[in-house]
Amino acid sequence: MIEPNRQGEVWVFAEQADGALHDVSLELCGKARELADRLGVGTAAVLPGSGVAPLAEKLIAHGADNVYLVDDGRLDHYQTGSYAEVFCKLIEQHRPQIVIYGATPTGRDLAPRVASAMRAGLTADCTDLEISDVVDPKTKQEHKNLMLQIRPAFGGNIIATIVNFDRWPQMATVREGVMPLPDPDPGRTGNVLGQAVEIDPASLALKLVDRHIEQRTINLKSARTIVAGGGGVGSKDNFKLIHQLAGAIGGAVGASRAAVDGGLIDNDHQIGQTGTTVRPALYVAVGISGAVQHRAGMEESAKIVAINTDPDAPIFSVAHYGVVGDFRKIIPMMVKAIKEKK
Repeated sequence: MIEPNRQGEVWVFAEQADGALHDVSLELCGKARELADRLGVGTAAVLPGSGVAPLAEKLIAHGADNVYLVDDGRLDHYQTGSYAEVFCKLIEQHRPQIVIYGATPTGRDLAPRVASAMRAGLTADCTDLEISDVVDPKTKQEHKNLMLQIRPAFGGNIIATIVNFDRWPQMATVREGVMPLPDPDPGRTGNVLGQAVEIDPASLALKLVDRHIEQRTINLKSARTIVAGGGGVGSKDNFKLIHQLAGAIGGAVGASRAAVDGGLIDNDHQIGQTGTTVRPALYVAVGISGAVQHRAGMEESAKIVAINTDPDAPIFSVAHYGVVGDFRKIIPMMVKAIKEKK
């Protein structure tokens, strides 16, 4: 554990692969900028990898003041041991007060290893981060400007706010898509600081023999229009109507967890607390009851249309427009009207 450093920076793990930054890293740069401004400190992105120096300017344009660049051929492919060693040594040297990671497979692997080594606290899968004064309920001591780590708990039935009083740096992983992606500012200036970090050969215990990348067939995060089906759709055959409506309006096909668990569609289409978080211009929810776990992933859509046979379904509480009825009759009428208008 390192001592709290009230002047320490707010750090972001700049996750990259094959020369491209992960979107969540840029989302977190914007959030880190917000937190750092509230604290009156700087922001920094930690960028490990091989041949990744050209990515530093993009991180600065999205809000980073400093980029700690660890450019080493041995970091070409992610390994838990080597990346964690780099992070820990940089934390010991620069003493940030906050470190945030994307809750990607890589971030979820790296963050707990670093937190354990630093004897620091870690909150996983946050949906929001804030700065506030907090009173320790045990000691009654007031702590100024701590990071509130906010996430769903107990299956999404409550929202938990977690605070780290004395185990620093304060650390959290943040779900993809829950933070808005800020527009880059090409006029921003910052510092790219090369870091020489000794890497123990024991941290490089794995040798990459072969690599296979399966491309995602759908990108829900960037879709402007989404038609999502839930467990109420009932069958794969009925789900064809969801595809028809999505095709008619030029949208992507999404689904609730109930639909995925029921085998109606594969999990790349899942939206919600355990799936993708989306903010399309139009979200059409068909046969989706609207459990809080699903609403957490879509309720910030600009316009929400809900189709459900149950007039008391929770989805209507967040919908801008609601249709109570059988989607098997409603969707064909919608598709016909859309095609006739075209």
